[in-house]
Amino acid sequence: MTDLRKNLQAGLAQQGMGSSDFDLNPDLALPKDRRLRPAGVLVAISLVEDAPRVILTKRSSALKHHPGQIAFPGGKVDEGDADVTAAALREAWEEIGLPSELPEVIGLLPNHETVTNFQVTPVVALLNEPFEIRPEAGEVAEVFSVPLAHVLDQKNYIVESRSWRGTRRHYYTVPFGPYYIWGATARMLRNLAGVMQ
Repeated sequence: MTDLRKNLQAGLAQQGMGSSDFDLNPDLALPKDRRLRPAGVLVAISLVEDAPRVILTKRSSALKHHPGQIAFPGGKVDEGDADVTAAALREAWEEIGLPSELPEVIGLLPNHETVTNFQVTPVVALLNEPFEIRPEAGEVAEVFSVPLAHVLDQKNYIVESRSWRGTRRHYYTVPFGPYYIWGATARMLRNLAGVMQ
């Protein structure tokens, strides 16, 4: 796994442009006075199985925002968080029971702007040890993982669309088995694939 660590470090060091939920919708005009709230998500790559896997969650269908969607553990930066990395690690502990000292943080992907006015920073980390998964009741319906090789292969990404606020919105998807990974999560995974090319 030394090669993976080195490749991640090299890729993340080449910071490119940030991304947004609007990348594939150039005709959509964003309000110039919008205020983005900082958030951090953890792109945790587990090395405890035969091949590296990315840990994801399926949000509870009872949630007000993004019910049932696939997401990274993470959330907004709270007042007590030192930075986006601290927020991502705290949220991963709260949402899936991942001890904050376990991930080996490798670096950050470029920021991603969401339709919900968050500026999300993906924090990429390696997990060298297993942990007891403990989904947060009421927020996380399921914790699962997908092969890193699957999300690093850009041929697995599909552009789809749906009606959103009276217009046609296009977005990335990277389906895996029964899991429909789309929107911001798929876009950030595609950014990871891009820096690893």
